[in-house]
Amino acid sequence: MPLANPIQFINQTRAEIGKVHWPSRREVLLTTVMVFIMATLTAIFFALVDLLIRSGLQGLLGFFG
Repeated sequence: MPLANPIQFINQTRAEIGKVHWPSRREVLLTTVMVFIMATLTAIFFALVDLLIRSGLQGLLGFFG
């Protein structure tokens, strides 16, 4: 596989970067807020599941112990 000319590589890289759709400041802010909200909801969900499983096991072990 032959190596590409460095100048040609840089020009092709610049052309590809020019095709990238960069998000606006508003889009970045909205997606960041959504990530924090979803992370919080996921943490709450798993905390509740953990509490439920722990309570069930304590009740089960207390019943047999």
